[in-house]
Amino acid sequence: MKALVTGASGFTGSHLVKALEQQGHQVVALVRKTSNLSRLTGRQAQLVYGDITDRAALQTAMQGIDWVFHVAAYVELGLVDAAKMQQINVEGTRAVLETAAQVPSLAKLIYCSTIGIYGDTGGRVIDEHFQRQQQGFSSAYDSTKYEAQQLVEQFVAQGLPAVSLMPSGIFGADDPHFGPVLQAFLKGNLKLWAGGERITGIVHVDDLVAAMLLAAAKASPGSQYIISTGDLTTRAMFEFCSRETGISAPWDVPQPLVRIIGNLLDPVGRILGWQPPISRERVHYIYDRCVRVDGSKAKRELGWQPRSVEQTLRDSLARDSLARDLLA
Repeated sequence: MKALVTGASGFTGSHLVKALEQQGHQVVALVRKTSNLSRLTGRQAQLVYGDITDRAALQTAMQGIDWVFHVAAYVELGLVDAAKMQQINVEGTRAVLETAAQVPSLAKLIYCSTIGIYGDTGGRVIDEHFQRQQQGFSSAYDSTKYEAQQLVEQFVAQGLPAVSLMPSGIFGADDPHFGPVLQAFLKGNLKLWAGGERITGIVHVDDLVAAMLLAAAKASPGSQYIISTGDLTTRAMFEFCSRETGISAPWDVPQPLVRIIGNLLDPVGRILGWQPPISRERVHYIYDRCVRVDGSKAKRELGWQPRSVEQTLRDSLARDSLARDLLA
C-alpha cells in the first residue's frame, strides 16, 4: 500500500513511518521546510514539503495514495498561540479531508484524535458511546481537536472512508512531553511534583501505531476507537518508577501552593512570552478535570494487543541510556 503520513517528523508520526516501512509499505511524508527531520533519519519515505493547510502540497502528497494517516497537530497546554492552533488543528484537518475526498484511490483515512474530545468525565470510565457533557472547553487544544473531530464526522457522513482513533497519554523513549520528566527523575533531579492524585491514561507510542495500522487494514469507515492501555495516578506512576530504579519518587507539592504559583506565573508568562511550568490552564488539568476511558473496543474488534501500563513504563525507562545503567 502507498501511505501518506502528516506530521511525519513528529513523535507519533515518525514511529508510524518506521512501522509502515517495516511492513513493506511505500510511505509519503508531509513535512514543513522548517521541520526537524532527525526522527526520520534512515527512513526511505518520499518527502513532500508543505504546511498542513497547503492544498497544493497535499494534492501532490496524495497522488495514488491508498491510506492517509492524519497525525499532524499542535499539541500544547498553558500559554499557546490559539490562532495558530486553530489553523493547524482545525483548518489543517479541513484541508486534509477536502483533499482526500478527491482522491479516487483512497481506501482509508485514519485520523489521530484524542480522548480530550470527550471532555471531563468526572472520573467516570467511558467508552466510544459517551456523549460529551462538559460545558465549554478546558483549553484551546481541547476545543480545536473537538472541532476537528466534528469535521471528520461530517466527511464520514458524506462518504469519506475515515476512522478516528482517540489515544490517551502517549509514552515512549523519545516522548517529547513526559520523556523530559522521566529523564529528570532518572538523574535524581525531580524532587517535587504537582498533582500526585491526577489520573493519567497511558498508551505506548508503538502500540498506538499498531492500532493505526490495524484500523487501516480492518476498521469499517466511520468507526471510532479509544486507544488506551489503562490508567493510574501520577503518584503511582512515580512509585512504580522508583521501585524499578531505586530512585526516590518526588514529593507532592500541596495543592493550594500549586494554585497560587499557577496564578502568579500565568501573567508573568504572558508578559514575557514564556511558557511557565505551571499556569492556570495546567492547574485546571491537574486538579479540576479527569478523563477516564475504556480501550477494550479496539481489542475486541481489531485484535489490538497492547503492552500493559507497567510494561509501557518499564520500556520507557529501559530505553533511556541512564536507565539501562541503573537497571543493569
